[in-house]
Amino acid sequence: MKTIPSTRRTKVNRLPKRASYDRKTIYKILDSSFVCNIGFNIEGQVYITPTAFGRKDDKVYFHGSNKSRMLQSIKEGKDICISVTLVDGIVLARSAFHHSINYRSVIIFGKPEEIKDADEKSRTLEIIMHQILPGRWDDVRKPSGKELDITSVFSLKINEASAKIRTGMPADDKEDLNLNMWSGIIPLNITAAKPVNNIDLKDNIPLPDYVKKYCSCMNENKLSI
Repeated sequence: MKTIPSTRRTKVNRLPKRASYDRKTIYKILDSSFVCNIGFNIEGQVYITPTAFGRKDDKVYFHGSNKSRMLQSIKEGKDICISVTLVDGIVLARSAFHHSINYRSVIIFGKPEEIKDADEKSRTLEIIMHQILPGRWDDVRKPSGKELDITSVFSLKINEASAKIRTGMPADDKEDLNLNMWSGIIPLNITAAKPVNNIDLKDNIPLPDYVKKYCSCMNENKLSI
């Protein structure tokens, strides 16, 4: 299904023209980040925790320690809310009221499923690492059985989700257009700085090609978010 049917929880009521329920649009936003915020409820108290994640096909994946308060709550079968926001620019209008932010955001609701099989957990951790830095998984020691045992891994189907996007210039009021002040956009994007060697790195270990490629792409804004 190319579009995700809107629900009471995902329907964008405020400025609905900015909403998108298109899977391709939602996936593209998710794939442009690797940190999400997960909202969950414990005894009536709402919490939000930033968490690394990965997406493959119609699922998002996340993990954490077995002792995590968030993951222990999720294991009880409760619904959660996942949000991802990419800030693209500061919008400076002539009036304080019309200042805004250009952004792309996604919100997902649902009940996560725990992944318990060791091999599947390992494959899921690979998906998450690939989202953070493609190529890194093939270059590191894989998780041991003990490490997998103390790690909880979850998947959430992207069946109840929506995107909201703002682009473009400030929406100045007509009567403000002649005011003598600057109006426009300050574009924002994430770029990678020069990689820094670990202090205990052996002298003969070169910088991996996938790190060079990642930094180059980020600095050319090909991966700007």
